[in-house]
Amino acid sequence: MTRVMIFAAAPVTLAVFLIVTYGQYLLPAESAEKPSLVSDTVESSSESSSSSWPNWMGANHDGISGEAGWSTEWPEDGLEVLWRRQIGIGFSSVSIAGGRLFTMGHRDGDETVYCLDLSTGDVIWSHTYPSELVDNLYEGGPGSTPTIDGGLVYTVGKEGQLFCLRVADGKVIWQRDLQADLGVSLPEWGFNGSPFILGDQLILEAGRVVSFDKRTGERNWQTEKHTAGYGSAISFEYEKERLIATLDSDALRLVKAADGVEVDAFPWKSPFRTNSTTPIIHEGTIYISTGYQVGCGLFRIEERKLELVYENREMRNHFNNSILFEGHLYGFDGNSNFGRVVNLTCMKHSTGDVLWTESGLGCGSLMIAGGRLVILSDDGRLVIAKASHEGYEEICSDKILSGRCWTVPVLLDGCVYARNAAGDLVAVQLPE
Repeated sequence: MTRVMIFAAAPVTLAVFLIVTYGQYLLPAESAEKPSLVSDTVESSSESSSSSWPNWMGANHDGISGEAGWSTEWPEDGLEVLWRRQIGIGFSSVSIAGGRLFTMGHRDGDETVYCLDLSTGDVIWSHTYPSELVDNLYEGGPGSTPTIDGGLVYTVGKEGQLFCLRVADGKVIWQRDLQADLGVSLPEWGFNGSPFILGDQLILEAGRVVSFDKRTGERNWQTEKHTAGYGSAISFEYEKERLIATLDSDALRLVKAADGVEVDAFPWKSPFRTNSTTPIIHEGTIYISTGYQVGCGLFRIEERKLELVYENREMRNHFNNSILFEGHLYGFDGNSNFGRVVNLTCMKHSTGDVLWTESGLGCGSLMIAGGRLVILSDDGRLVIAKASHEGYEEICSDKILSGRCWTVPVLLDGCVYARNAAGDLVAVQLPE
């Protein structure tokens, strides 16, 4: 079987690249300037409006937008392209707040965080630093999605370069080197989990689950080492206590948000160390899914232990999450290296029963907006379909990109923002 990368927004052993030579870029956290949030505030996830998508999978961390007011009656000559921007190789999705769009890309040995004007695509500021491409069996480049919180934006580079940047001008507030700070090696597909903000904490899955103070970069706690996963953390409340759920390449793991103490871990190994999705929390259950014939599982917590409700191989998400909507999961079942036989699948969340499948979209990605599936096929076709468990029904489509498209599109204020692996980022206007 051909081994293919996976990543969290995105992911043969790679040598660990020591970032000693980056000393002029990587400031110690203890000398970091404390941020001023008085005049530079951009809406955060806790202050989100209809005009923000501030982090991976949106403000509610579920991949769903309630945005309406856009039409599916598309012009025959194609959607209007508002702007295009070349941002470099990668799979980072976009985050949006306060009229600014944030994303990442790689070019010629450097990685760049971009802050773009949402309406024009013009670069407001950028932050560039040296980084390996980590192109093991795919294009490589950053796979983490920036996280906007107040007047700050947090990013994770391919080699574990964790930055806190000021939204207003891109100034580095603090930064960390995950490999050195956590004593972990570069994962096979690089670091790809997106920062998760919980109160004053920034939490990552990075070969350990780790919590940093989001304002200063000081480390609060970290777990024991494990085989890195490529998805992001999520939090939920259990028995009046806040817990963190992560899926690494060894297990589904629950830890206490306050101190990182492990509550339980259920073994969930990938044969190629490529678990890459973010757990889905719903009404006391936790759903996970993995590619390479592993499949999916639904869990409940009973007496602080993870109890398996069901597992099957009917939903095998390689790297992009399924989305839970009105009791049903919509996701791509299958591996990217067999992209033409990957199926968009609708599964009943409570039972794991498959209700329908649809081929022809490759190993694509999706979000849900206004009760409809917003799909980007792996060859760049933007598709709107009904989000219905009764069957697949395509409403409209348009080819908006070429090349490999594995990154989730974002629909906001009637526009869709999408990219390909080569770094072509496009903004297209949907009719009102």
